Amino acid sequence: MLVIGEKYKFNKLEKEKLKKYKLEYIKIDKNLKKNIEEKLKKNGYKFIILNTDKKIPKETLSYLTSLELKGIKFLTIEHFLEKYLGKIYIPKDGNKLDFLDEIKPFSKKEYFIKRVIDFAIAIPLAVITAPIMAYSAYKIKKESPDGPILFKQTRIGKNKKPFTCYKFRSMRTDIEFFDHYTQENDPRIFPWGAFMRKTRIDELPQLINVFKGDLHIIGPRAEWDELVKKYEKEWPFYHLRHINAPGITGWAQVNYPYGKNLEDTYQKLMYDLYYIKNWSLWLEIKTIFKTIWIIIKRKGH
Repeated sequence: MLVIGEKYKFNKLEKEKLKKYKLEYIKIDKNLKKNIEEKLKKNGYKFIILNTDKKIPKETLSYLTSLELKGIKFLTIEHFLEKYLGKIYIPKDGNKLDFLDEIKPFSKKEYFIKRVIDFAIAIPLAVITAPIMAYSAYKIKKESPDGPILFKQTRIGKNKKPFTCYKFRSMRTDIEFFDHYTQENDPRIFPWGAFMRKTRIDELPQLINVFKGDLHIIGPRAEWDELVKKYEKEWPFYHLRHINAPGITGWAQVNYPYGKNLEDTYQKLMYDLYYIKNWSLWLEIKTIFKTIWIIIKRKGH
């Protein structure tokens, strides 16, 4: 895969996914067309990705589009990310925000389908996991008696409406820590808390929020209100992820690791907006199965 320009740089996770395509960057200069021709002779590239906002000579563009006739796909980075990596490109400089035009709330029909899915999953899940939740309550009080069983936090929901989110407490309350993000080997997390986070058992009390309508089963992660304020200063359009209700699990959660910094949040936002733009019953089902697979492999945050 030949990538023209460096507007967007693939992260480590994406490079791993794309390694079968032999990813190679090429600089934009006066010999661009000649350099592309030489590289195509040496390597059997299946994709050429236009990854720049710089003006490309008409002759070069004509050549690149003609390669489609030879079976080589020519795509912009925006189309490539959306079609092959399930995310929407978001420019960090805030320019060219055409992608925002298609970020719309669920229609009445789509919302009805979402709520049917919510109750179809939440009711049997609550019944099946009741013994696990009872045992978790026991283990929490045993391993970390100085604190409540449930962790309550103000999160931001649909249309930026705050709500109280419920989770099983997985951290000790007798250790002061001022970082907003959970760290690797975080000293606050007690043993059963770590297990709950890996298996996502800590998320089960959020079924209460699903029944109340604060959350869907699938949707963008419900973020802490303090973090939302921080993110909106960084990205003025961040609030668009609140155009629908958030979810317990979601497309961003199953495609990208737990966020630890602003770059991770930026990456997950691209997945969230892709989910909102491209929502379908198939995408919903796909997210559910990906979530189950992550739980089985214990790759939860």
